[in-house]
Amino acid sequence: MPYLDTNGIRLSYERTGHGDDVLLIMGQNAAGHVWNMHQTPALRRAGYRTTTFNNRGIPPSAAPPGRYTLEDMVADTRGLIEALGLGSCRIVGTSLGAMIAEELAIQSPDLVRCAVLIATRPRADALRVAQIRADEALAEQGIRLPAAYRAVDTAQKMLSPATLRDDVTTRSWLEILELSSEASSADGQAGVDTLEDRRPAMSKIQAPCRVIGFTDDGIAPPHLAAETAEAIPDCDYVEIPHCGHLGYLERPDEVNTAIIEFLDKH
Repeated sequence: MPYLDTNGIRLSYERTGHGDDVLLIMGQNAAGHVWNMHQTPALRRAGYRTTTFNNRGIPPSAAPPGRYTLEDMVADTRGLIEALGLGSCRIVGTSLGAMIAEELAIQSPDLVRCAVLIATRPRADALRVAQIRADEALAEQGIRLPAAYRAVDTAQKMLSPATLRDDVTTRSWLEILELSSEASSADGQAGVDTLEDRRPAMSKIQAPCRVIGFTDDGIAPPHLAAETAEAIPDCDYVEIPHCGHLGYLERPDEVNTAIIEFLDKH
């Protein structure tokens, strides 16, 4: 993967295909190449050139010590867009990546032509606050749970019961999640504040947006995803059933259809 230096750090990125540019921003603790499983091939077939990258904290991008801020990651993305000359581009982001895209649209509207915001929320409700505080308490006490335990916890939080009813599929997911947990070094991303209510700021977004929510999402549940769509002017909402926070991997065909149908309009 090639690299570029921006905002004081080095980012690894990948560009493939031909046509109008689509930048894809991955969520917390995951590499940009995850998009290559389903989304970038579909976008290339639809006539787009895709750019994916590893956020700070995800090797081979730089992993500066300490806790990261959302502003750090927005500045990284802004610098990447400018360095690659993507101009006013189409953006697809999931989870933390969607929050980065939202802040970029607020702060640098000239860089965002339109955005698809997957598995996002504009605020944290009581349960999500409790989840975040519990994770912070473990980190503050220096407790790192075994990878096998974290895999089970992640599966229950991020996958749909419809997926987990199949034992073969579940075992495969647990193996993948355990391996990725063992390789994880994105501790700095855990410090990003996702508690603030951003609905007032979202009302300033000028770019057309689409929010894609998932019925069984335990991180960004559909009622909060829908609040994002309500807060952003000129934003529609698509809800896909039988999938959780990783719905773009659980139901890729439906997600890809929703992404491409929107991008083709804008």
